[in-house]
Amino acid sequence: MKVCKLLKEDKLTISFEVFPPKTSDRFDSVLEATKKIASYNPDFMSVTYGAGGGTSEFTAEIASSLQKEYEVPIIAHLTCVSSTKDFVSKTVESYKKNGIKNIMALRGDIPKEGRIAHDYNYASELIRELKTQGEFCIGGACYPEGHVECENKADDIKYLKEKVEAGCDFLTTQMFFDNNIFYNFLYRARESGITVPIVPGIMPITTKQQLKRSVAMSGTNVPERFRAIVDKFGNSPDKMQQVGILYAADQIVDLIANGINHIHVYSMNKPDVAKGILNHLSEVLGRDIIE
Repeated sequence: MKVCKLLKEDKLTISFEVFPPKTSDRFDSVLEATKKIASYNPDFMSVTYGAGGGTSEFTAEIASSLQKEYEVPIIAHLTCVSSTKDFVSKTVESYKKNGIKNIMALRGDIPKEGRIAHDYNYASELIRELKTQGEFCIGGACYPEGHVECENKADDIKYLKEKVEAGCDFLTTQMFFDNNIFYNFLYRARESGITVPIVPGIMPITTKQQLKRSVAMSGTNVPERFRAIVDKFGNSPDKMQQVGILYAADQIVDLIANGINHIHVYSMNKPDVAKGILNHLSEVLGRDIIE
């Protein structure tokens, strides 16, 4: 099923992102974790893809396995910063062969080490090309606090609109820890004429180290309230996981209360975190949140 069709329905959807292993020796354990998350019956799942293309084979294999075994709609990621047009074409053919109908088209992070191809400079170029290679539902990324490489938010929205005009069917946000940032971004996007579904991406923070890495990579603002939580419980792994799940679940409840029907959760391949989110939402909203 195409994800863009799900996102047009007036119903709550909860989806999870998983990622492939960096090396083949970890493939089985990662596949087992992603299958466990799929067994919780999310509305759809996304499988990421390394900027350098090194995990592209694993992405296709995991995506195909989850889709066939659990009949869950899958979005396979595709980045272009280090990809030639020939490589992209071959990857797309692999996705077609595996029955994948949804692609998350991204520029990808510029690798600190490794080759950068120059066939694509922006995600909008990749999106435009994908539109010529099949009847895919194409997703793109957006940044409620602005992309770290963009000087101002007005330009960020302008570039985002270019993605949509290139053929992007829906957008998923980078993580954020303050819902007001998302609401403000959503208003600005709609005011600019962007009408495609915009899905908030929520990351449950379960360790102090995870928060440091995430903020360092994305520049995401951390509210004082959440900093206090991490300072209080960050040195107790069990407690930090519990409060991290609760904080993320409370964000989701607030989003739903404000009319946001589609939520994407960055699960970090942790089935217990995915299950914790679903259990908390079930207690608050009822067991029918995922049909």
